[in-house]
Amino acid sequence: MWCDNCLLLLPLRSGAMAWGVVIFLYSIAGGIFMLEWGQFLYFTFPEWQVYGGIGLLIGAISLINVVALSNRSYMWTRVCKALWPFVIVITAVRAIIMIVELQRGKSKINWECANGQQLWTASAEAGYGGTRTMPSTICTAGFPTVFAVFIIFLLADLVFQMYMFFMTWRYQKLLEHYQSMIPQMGGYYKA
Repeated sequence: MWCDNCLLLLPLRSGAMAWGVVIFLYSIAGGIFMLEWGQFLYFTFPEWQVYGGIGLLIGAISLINVVALSNRSYMWTRVCKALWPFVIVITAVRAIIMIVELQRGKSKINWECANGQQLWTASAEAGYGGTRTMPSTICTAGFPTVFAVFIIFLLADLVFQMYMFFMTWRYQKLLEHYQSMIPQMGGYYKA
């Protein structure tokens, strides 16, 4: 027998909706962070925009999943169930690349902190930063802390998405079993 509600205290549908809302909120926040301040952490031009865009995409798919669950939509639940494996693979690849590139840019990030939180010279000359300065919390925490936090959050994101896929798959199976309980020829029993 499958676990309808692992890790959640809510029923399957509402628990999956709550899980989806959490994924939506942190994905949108992370995507906006990467689009606004990613150039201070990643130094190849479209890199931070790609990471931020993937975060916004994850948030959009999560929102579609929440709407599908709230409407009890079999079709949209199937669409989300088909999309989550691709999103999970993309997220895993993104996490690996983000961690590697963050480690490669360690000296540049330290330089930015040591020089008044200004953008790395080559990035500033290319016109990436505009008038923004690096968030002071990154410099206050130090690179090892920022690196550890990135790793923890990227892994937690991957685990949350895998669990959302499981909940969506389980809810789709529940809908399929419910459809098989409706009588074909008259009768009054409906579950």
